Amino acid sequence: MLGAALLLATACGGGGGAAAGDGKGGGAGKRDTNKPSQAVLTVTPKDGADGVATSGDLRITADKGKLTEVKVADTKGNPVEGRIADGGASWTPAHHLAASTKYKVHAVAEDSAGRASAKDVAFTTLVPQNTFIGMFTPEDGSKVGVGMPFSIHFTRGITHPEDVEKAIEIKTEPSVPVAGHWFGNDRLDFRPENYWAAGTKVTVKLNLDGVEGRPGVYGKQAKTVTFTVGRSQVSVVDADKHMMTVTRDGKVLKKVPVTTGKPGYTTWNGRMVISEKLRVTRMNGETVGYGGEYDIKDVPHAMRLTTSGTFIHGNYWGGDAFGNYNASHGCVGLRDVRGGYDKNVSAAWFFDNSMIGDVVEVKNAHDKTVAPDNGLNGWNMSWEKWKA
Repeated sequence: MLGAALLLATACGGGGGAAAGDGKGGGAGKRDTNKPSQAVLTVTPKDGADGVATSGDLRITADKGKLTEVKVADTKGNPVEGRIADGGASWTPAHHLAASTKYKVHAVAEDSAGRASAKDVAFTTLVPQNTFIGMFTPEDGSKVGVGMPFSIHFTRGITHPEDVEKAIEIKTEPSVPVAGHWFGNDRLDFRPENYWAAGTKVTVKLNLDGVEGRPGVYGKQAKTVTFTVGRSQVSVVDADKHMMTVTRDGKVLKKVPVTTGKPGYTTWNGRMVISEKLRVTRMNGETVGYGGEYDIKDVPHAMRLTTSGTFIHGNYWGGDAFGNYNASHGCVGLRDVRGGYDKNVSAAWFFDNSMIGDVVEVKNAHDKTVAPDNGLNGWNMSWEKWKA
């Protein structure tokens, strides 16, 4: 009987050991936990690589497991955005990398049993031999009128426009959709569908460093630009009536007699944005294809409306033309005095009450509409064509 009891006790103990062995006990479970993870991490490029392309070369994958954590940053701690995709099988960056920069990668994957495997890699991107930058307007910190686009001229022709445009981020307060439009291969303008709302704050992030704008030519800018939209001012010039109506924040501020282009030298129709203000400038017909017809060395209160040479400016030689007939070579003229010293004349008043980005719209002139790329005048293109 004693022997039988011992046998039963031994059998009972044996049963407990079997339970642990099937994973419900502690011993075998601990042994499983100590097994290495089956997840296999692969990071391209390899550790220590130099001259890595800024786009397309960085990729992280997991086999026999799923990615759970990926951190990529430069040596200053600036992170590279990206996302885990394919159910945890891969990770790719959301945008290009900067050139001439060392990056560190930390990736973690888990296998089906939850066991983690990690990998750390460092690499350096290529040093470009040929670069480009974007020369932009308006300047950082500017206050501008409601018609001001954000316009960038690139120092090299761009053959990869989608990559360049993707590297430029624009945010506004209040929020409004903004779209870019290319004029040729070296100019990119951004604007909303309609004029900016007064008081809008615009932030532009130029993440061009490392963007391959054309084969073998890389951007080298990483800059944030901010500007604020001031009050709303739109001035409408009626070329037939020789009168300009200045409207601010929806209310008529003043009506100003003007003179526009005479027959054979008519003024463009359309919406034009003030892009430059000069208290005095020289206007020479030679520079705009009018030979030696005029050379005025002291034109006062001049504001540029087109690249081709259309200004709205003070005119001290026009006699009684203002409000009566058109006498200019295509510009919009306002009454002024030589030297521009009189603050009470129309030209001085308009100059002092205008800012870069204000809109001057000409109608009823006997000419075609100004080209959208002749100055900052993309408002003469429909929103559908602009986005296309």
